[in-house]
Amino acid sequence: MSFLDHLEELRKRILYACYAIAAGMVVAFAFIERLADFVLEPTRRVLPPGVEITYYHPGEGFGFWIEVAMLAGIVMAAPVVVYQVWLFIAPGLYAREKKLVVPFVLLASAGVVGGAAFGHYVMFPSMMTFFSSFNTPHLRFMPRLDDVWRMYVMTIGGMAIVFQIPTIVFFAARMGVVTARFLWKQFQYAVLIIFIVSAVVTPSTDPWNQIVFAVPMVALYLMSIVIAWAVSPRTR
Repeated sequence: MSFLDHLEELRKRILYACYAIAAGMVVAFAFIERLADFVLEPTRRVLPPGVEITYYHPGEGFGFWIEVAMLAGIVMAAPVVVYQVWLFIAPGLYAREKKLVVPFVLLASAGVVGGAAFGHYVMFPSMMTFFSSFNTPHLRFMPRLDDVWRMYVMTIGGMAIVFQIPTIVFFAARMGVVTARFLWKQFQYAVLIIFIVSAVVTPSTDPWNQIVFAVPMVALYLMSIVIAWAVSPRTR
């Protein structure tokens, strides 16, 4: 394919992905109030008595609904979006590598959903609990809707990316870039790096919160070792 052909193929894949996200947004709008409450629930639980999440700009509430629907649409359309990514890179793969489409779509989609769930149920509530702990009679915690939402999106997006580790290892192992033996030998260094990263991204200095963040990352690394062992090419 020429350079222009590649651009045309990329445009087509992006359009199909956008169509899938738009369809997910339409479905999400049917439940938008429940989804908005679902997103704000971790913050509401830690607010001082009598305090609610506020917004000041007239269009901020409507914009929040639109962005919630978009995030829900992206999560629901994750398998289609991942499949479009695969279709774009597939022409550059060997025939045996093109057979990996199903594991790629399943692993990547599961990583998006799993990362979003971990961010919503574990990481984001822990962050909001820490930030609300500074509330005093003279320092009132009254978060703005836009600030809460931006932090929520960053948390969900970051965790969705982190949970793609098994997918990356899957293809790296299939192509012979890494092996299960190599990953196992680097296990102690990986755990050290994971706990350092956990200590940096965890807002609280509580060791328990750092462990809560680090344990799933270690589990992902161990899962990646198993995946690398299962899919690595068997050679003499």
